[in-house]
Amino acid sequence: MNLPTTLPVVLIAEELAPAALAVLADDFEVRHVDGTDRPALLAALADADAVLIRSATQIDAEALAAGTKLAIVARAGVGLDNVDVPAATARGVMVVNAPTSNIVSAAEQAVALLLAVSRHTVPAASALKQGQWKRSKYTGVEIFEKTVGVVGLGRIGVLFAQRMAAFGVKLIAYDPYLQPARAAQLGIKLVGLDELLAESDFISIHLPKTPETVGLIGAKELAKTKKGVRIVNAARGGLIDEAALADALASGHVGGAGLDVFVKEPCTDSPLFAFENVVAVPHLGASTVEAQDKAGLAVAKSVKLALQGEFVPDAVNVQVGGVVHEEIRPLLPLAEKLGRVYTAVAGGVAANVVVEVRGDVAQHDVSVLQLAASKGLFADVVADQVTYVNAPLLAKERGVEITLATFEDSPEYQNLLTLRGALPDGRTVSVSGTLTAGPREVAKLTEVDGFDLDVPAEGNVILFRYADRPGIVGAIGGLLGEAGVNIAGMQVARLSAGGDALMALAVDSPVHGELLSSAAAVVGASSACTVDLTEA
Repeated sequence: MNLPTTLPVVLIAEELAPAALAVLADDFEVRHVDGTDRPALLAALADADAVLIRSATQIDAEALAAGTKLAIVARAGVGLDNVDVPAATARGVMVVNAPTSNIVSAAEQAVALLLAVSRHTVPAASALKQGQWKRSKYTGVEIFEKTVGVVGLGRIGVLFAQRMAAFGVKLIAYDPYLQPARAAQLGIKLVGLDELLAESDFISIHLPKTPETVGLIGAKELAKTKKGVRIVNAARGGLIDEAALADALASGHVGGAGLDVFVKEPCTDSPLFAFENVVAVPHLGASTVEAQDKAGLAVAKSVKLALQGEFVPDAVNVQVGGVVHEEIRPLLPLAEKLGRVYTAVAGGVAANVVVEVRGDVAQHDVSVLQLAASKGLFADVVADQVTYVNAPLLAKERGVEITLATFEDSPEYQNLLTLRGALPDGRTVSVSGTLTAGPREVAKLTEVDGFDLDVPAEGNVILFRYADRPGIVGAIGGLLGEAGVNIAGMQVARLSAGGDALMALAVDSPVHGELLSSAAAVVGASSACTVDLTEA
């Protein structure tokens, strides 16, 4: 029985490297479950803030529904075939993987398979262990000066090609998304798929599994290859039609195959296993000590960032990725707070919002600030949690256009963020904020609807708009005092004497409902709103 805990719960559903567990041990309650035991997994997910998996655990819509507290699903590996990413996105659950953890191991595995197939290493070793010395039967072929075709020049394909170059081969590649100039820089000739099939003595596949790539190499494609071609697939099962490959091996047209992956895994029975010139291994591309350590450490660090409220660069379902510049990171909470203030002032969802970024920080990629502001805009609008993951989806569903504008000049502040936009009724709203300079950077509101302010953007903030006249400050102070609400700070801004005024108050406890209405009535406010920035 699990005891109550105040620490976020991280669920480990498959074995991870000890170093990865050490990253999580001090800050979270780490629990373990067998991810292949479905009932146990669903029960354990109920209390989990994060779940870490490898390839055996299925995190589908049912699992995501069971994990009502889930903030992040982390896959310690490259592929995400076992995670329903769209369902996770819809629920605001971040999905991360370790995209570079096993690329070296996978490239090396493809090289190993190619060498093993070309020299009959596996059957020769097996025969010798059975007391059979058959040198002439297992005569192989050299790789030197042969043509090696690489299908897919992503990170693993490039690493594979670089290693094969050392063997003195001619490298050609098929990749419809790569520019020929980039291939030329790598010393590789970019060709069409048909040309690659016709010219290659060896073919190695390095593509992701997508609807477009499944069955890419079928009977028709195999018929276009050279007689005796040797084919390696250490990428994803299903990229080669296994039945067509078996037929081509049986006819002798294909001279051998090295397979690390299969359509259905685990795969313990296949017609391909009957061929002595097929080297088949159980998906070992990432099965090195180094790759497992790197994958576990990468996703453990991502989980730690996510549960501590930080931006996670490796999230696959966040529209902005990559490393966030150190000057931008402190502005993320400010952007989110401004989004919440904007929605409070607007009294609802905007039709369009421009996120303006001014100052030195604008020289960097600040698109993540647009994402943070989007998160804030919907935080108090929808019942479900709003995250970096589902904020763009929420905007799209509600027809809200959120754009970004940057300006390197900022006359008054080193950096200034402004959210400016229109409401469905045609009204316009703007809110601005900045961070104070110095060792303790404090977020503050600097403007609301053209009224200049200098108010900390933290805690509970109340905003009243009313006709400027004497006695208002005292009346508000008295009313809130009688209700036991302490005022931490107050400022009144006005455009002209006797004209519209804006009162901003920072208070120590929330003010909602009847109390807010009473206060608005006291000042004769044309608008009044409150926003809780304690969690933003």
